Amino acid sequence: MIALAREPIDFIDLARQQQVIRTRIDAAIARVLDHGFYILGPEVAAFEANLSAFCGARHAISCANGTDALTLMLMAMGVGPGDAVFVPSFTFAATAEVVAGRGATPVFVDSLPDTYNMDPESLKQGATRARHLGLTPRAVIPVDLFGLPADYDSIEPIAAENGLFLLCDAAQSFGASYKGRKVGGIGLATTTSFFPAKPLGCYGDGGAIFTQDDELAAILESLRVHGKGSDKYDNVRIGLNSRLDTIQAAILIEKLAIFPDEIEARNRVAARYNAALAKYAGAPAVPPGVKSVWAQYTLRVPAGRRDALAAHLKAAGVPTAIYYPKPLHLQTAYQAYPRASGGLPGTERMALEVLSLPMHPYLDEAAQDRIVAAVIEGLAGAGR
Repeated sequence: MIALAREPIDFIDLARQQQVIRTRIDAAIARVLDHGFYILGPEVAAFEANLSAFCGARHAISCANGTDALTLMLMAMGVGPGDAVFVPSFTFAATAEVVAGRGATPVFVDSLPDTYNMDPESLKQGATRARHLGLTPRAVIPVDLFGLPADYDSIEPIAAENGLFLLCDAAQSFGASYKGRKVGGIGLATTTSFFPAKPLGCYGDGGAIFTQDDELAAILESLRVHGKGSDKYDNVRIGLNSRLDTIQAAILIEKLAIFPDEIEARNRVAARYNAALAKYAGAPAVPPGVKSVWAQYTLRVPAGRRDALAAHLKAAGVPTAIYYPKPLHLQTAYQAYPRASGGLPGTERMALEVLSLPMHPYLDEAAQDRIVAAVIEGLAGAGR
């Protein structure tokens, strides 16, 4: 049996990462303090250029957070009342929140239980449902959940057939790739978040939008600064105040420099988890030609056993999390919005089964082995 008094394992260990780059972070912050340009200082432009080079996008427009990144795109495209935007129900609220905030209608789409990402067949059903309700299909926002890109080979033709622009929500997947394309270069635009717990996170809030479209990029740059025109006192459109702080940009420059190595480390951890746990629980699937950044490592456990397993792991010093325990279409704020005509059975099943284990680039093999042993023991104790 596993001893219950062992040192707890961190779910995400940002302190270990900081130890690796602390000297560089301190120097980067000191440079900002020295020059004093705290808003849209030179580090912001440098970070945007580094982001573009990293993912191959022509433009990277930073902003205050990942939710604003989605909002700015919907504003730039004029999405509003009468428009339908297709979003997964199995995700965080921000993806649907920004649609409703524009006065448009989020239409909830099912997700697949092997990848946790948008179900293309359900997207088709959602488009039919929206038209039946008299809505105008405008956009689809697949979420690359847990760091894995969605099935874009299937989603892109459905979007084209239905006149939808494709906005990729890569809040969890920046750094991943899909069949030769890096996240950031897919769709009309891609958004991401630099929330501290994300694979590439800052020490506060931050976000970015990626696009190849010059005109769209110019509009986004205007919108993030109150809709400014030639200067900040010539506002040519209604915008937001959504700028990435210079200090956060300076921190992210240093974090981006080590990000490729961290992605490889995350994949090594996931590979060891999969090899050890696939025969005991539903392990996450990664389709051929796709690379995840493993924002989360999420198992599927029979619903009646999940709580007992989580309790066992907690007692063994292994933290867990449930992303997401209640689908959006069942939450109070979103119950009245339409869903794909086939229902959302995959989403509702996953919400009862998913359990995320510790995942970060600095999770050593001894800790991994301890986690794996605790999961196997816990499942045995739950009657598997």
